[in-house]
Amino acid sequence: MTKEEIIQPENLVYQKPSLMNDQPMHYCPGCSHGVVHKLVAEVIEEMNMEEKTVAISPVGCAVFAYNYLDVDWVEAAHGRAPAVASAIKRLWPDRLVFTYQGDGDLACIGTAETIQALNRGEHIAIIFINNAIYGMTGGQMAPTTLMGMKTATCPYGREADLHGFPLKITEIAATLEGTSYVTRQAVHNVAAIRRTKKAIRKAFENSLTGKGASLVEVVSTCNAGWKMSPEKANQWMEENMFPFYPLGDLKDLTND
Repeated sequence: MTKEEIIQPENLVYQKPSLMNDQPMHYCPGCSHGVVHKLVAEVIEEMNMEEKTVAISPVGCAVFAYNYLDVDWVEAAHGRAPAVASAIKRLWPDRLVFTYQGDGDLACIGTAETIQALNRGEHIAIIFINNAIYGMTGGQMAPTTLMGMKTATCPYGREADLHGFPLKITEIAATLEGTSYVTRQAVHNVAAIRRTKKAIRKAFENSLTGKGASLVEVVSTCNAGWKMSPEKANQWMEENMFPFYPLGDLKDLTND
């Protein structure tokens, strides 16, 4: 194969999505956010929705997402992204509207906004990054922190009598009548990345076709907050997170 043949478009196997800006990311090496950002960019590009997408990010590790993805962004107060997304989608029903939230923002500060927007069946997609810790603010315990898991605010491990139990917000979402698609995925290997991209695409399509609310949870690593190498963090996630937060679709009414 000649050099000219290698660089021809039909032989292209990988390229950076055009919606991703040439901006160094602030995420820690090994963080799952960068992978999910890339998938979101690819899906929007493949759907030809570059000019008709409105994304909402609140406070958390993804607060600077607008620096990386070249779509229209709205910053929301901590936990309020689903409420903002609901308003935007009602005003502009032809837009692809999604939120991008961490577990502390979505499942703690924004519990009410999340559940109420999903229950109302707002035609929005919610991308939920669950790394079981407050990664941005110092590694505190999150509502999704596992039993026995050590954090800055439960240094001896989470205890039920003292801290309560981890919140399975995605299971709750699946019981709500306003949700049409609820799934839990991951991005720790190539096969998982492909499944997550497919899930994001379905959630985005639901937003556009008015099929109700969609929630895509991505079980993720926070190797800095967990104090592990990226490799060890992935291994710990598989051994500890996946048994408690099993991957797969919890609800899918879009094929009915």
